[in-house]
Amino acid sequence: MIFNHIDGVKVSAKFSKDKKYRYRLEVVLQPKPAQGKTVCAVMQNPSCAGEDVADKSVQFLEKVVFQRELPEFRDVWRLIVVNQFAYIETNNFEGRLDQIGIRNNCAIELALRDADIVILGWGSGNKFKDRQDFVINLLKQFKGKKLFRTKMHPSRGRYDGFIQPLREIPD
Repeated sequence: MIFNHIDGVKVSAKFSKDKKYRYRLEVVLQPKPAQGKTVCAVMQNPSCAGEDVADKSVQFLEKVVFQRELPEFRDVWRLIVVNQFAYIETNNFEGRLDQIGIRNNCAIELALRDADIVILGWGSGNKFKDRQDFVINLLKQFKGKKLFRTKMHPSRGRYDGFIQPLREIPD
């Protein structure tokens, strides 16, 4: 199934030269407002989403952040999607060390630094504790950001109760 990006956005993506890794996907409202907030969503691993096509998870997040008019995302103009693993895989993802991607840790850190709001978007079924810990430890360096988690992985998301506040960074 093909998923398109929502209307009224411009999308850019940073891939490895061989296109096996996606390090960052940035979705910006158009026309770009003079000011506003940035959301960073950290998910598990990328699927097929790029500049021209979304995937189910990215499209769902675009709708949640830009169209659902949730008070948490008022004045948001940019969504940055990064992943615990940069390796592009739709089925049978294993989460091996070589699937992290050589530039991925830096991409995650920069996205978190750029964000006002952070969504830990891997849901409750993510089994990659080391990668979760990496992201959590980075978040501890960036105090004052609004934090949310998703009830489930965005590809299985339902709008009601999907975004949940995270009062503090877990230990």
